[in-house]
Amino acid sequence: MSRDRTVDALRAYAIGGVVLGHWLVTGLVLTDVGGLRQASPLTAMPGLAPVTWVLQTLGLFFFTAGFGSTRSLARSGAGTGGWLARRLRRLLLPMLALLGVGAAVLLAATVVGTPDDTLAVALRLAISPLWFLLPLVFLIAMTGPLRAAVRRWGLVRCVVPAVAVVAAADLAVRLLPAGSHLPPVTVVAAWSVPYLLGVAHADGRLAGRRAAGTLAAGGAAALVALLALGYPVSAVGVPGAGFSNLNPPSLLAVALAVAQVGLGLLARPSLERLLSRPLPGRAVTEVNRSAFRIYLSHQPVLVAVTALTARGGLALPGLHTVPDDPGWVLARFCWLPLLAAVLVTVVRTGRSRSPRHPGGGGVAARSAECVSPAPQVYDHRRSGPPDLQEVIAVRDSDPPSRGRADGQPR
Repeated sequence: MSRDRTVDALRAYAIGGVVLGHWLVTGLVLTDVGGLRQASPLTAMPGLAPVTWVLQTLGLFFFTAGFGSTRSLARSGAGTGGWLARRLRRLLLPMLALLGVGAAVLLAATVVGTPDDTLAVALRLAISPLWFLLPLVFLIAMTGPLRAAVRRWGLVRCVVPAVAVVAAADLAVRLLPAGSHLPPVTVVAAWSVPYLLGVAHADGRLAGRRAAGTLAAGGAAALVALLALGYPVSAVGVPGAGFSNLNPPSLLAVALAVAQVGLGLLARPSLERLLSRPLPGRAVTEVNRSAFRIYLSHQPVLVAVTALTARGGLALPGLHTVPDDPGWVLARFCWLPLLAAVLVTVVRTGRSRSPRHPGGGGVAARSAECVSPAPQVYDHRRSGPPDLQEVIAVRDSDPPSRGRADGQPR
């Protein structure tokens, strides 16, 4: 009952943008020896780079993570240690399951003689999404101090040092000799900006259209200024490019995240109307229930479908061909329904189900106010078998109903 449905919608959009973006910019080309090599359509078609501004949604992902962690910590009755352990368990257990299943699949693929190129691509694409766990786990662990800092010093004073670190790293990348490696501190600094926005929003500091409009306008103005300074247009890395906006995240990635958060908050009325409809509301709920599993599984699904269909030796357009023209993009769109169907099957198969109890419907651990009303209420003293139980929802502001409820057997 305390969930913010707008934030749920933004999280679903963020997951969908990451999945769709990876499926559209990851070309797996069938080689002469039957293996697969990775290619990007952005290399041959740089005009598609502005599309990445819509599909590169990691900023929204960290924003919703900051919001959810802050709300969860505020509601937690246990200590911070117990809350953090539960929070991290929800992240790490699916990751360990993915690594275990992936290791078994790679072993089986090696036994059946899968080409080394295909195995290398599969391993790289399966592991590459896990990079975000390091900054995410660190920021989740720092949720309490970050919330206290925002309350004490304000959002702007907390964001400015992180932006300064990213700006210094961008300058160092351009001044240092090619091949120089910088500490990965910018990964935490850059994504801490949208995370802090989520923390502030959970505390009610970004309420109203004025704050949302300021974020959207400020992020858009920063994007224009950074492009004028020579930053790459693509929000994701392009093979062969000398400078990437994502590895490590640059100021353009930070500005894009701020603009996306502002636009998302401005769209709150439209999102609320959309989610009031049964189908969109149910879809957003399902995506939020399995968001992390979707994120972890989408790249292995792409590799598996591409590798299995390549065993026939026929290069299918949009799946095994070189991504060098708009025809490839159109053909890839035709493959998206199949990839989505396989992903949904994998996610539903790996999702645990709540145990069901007699008479309880598997919801005994949830608040009675969150339980859908039953068509009939049974009193076990008068009707039905003895295992039927009665659930009574009362409000603190209704003493008569509380008195009647107290008189009923539990």
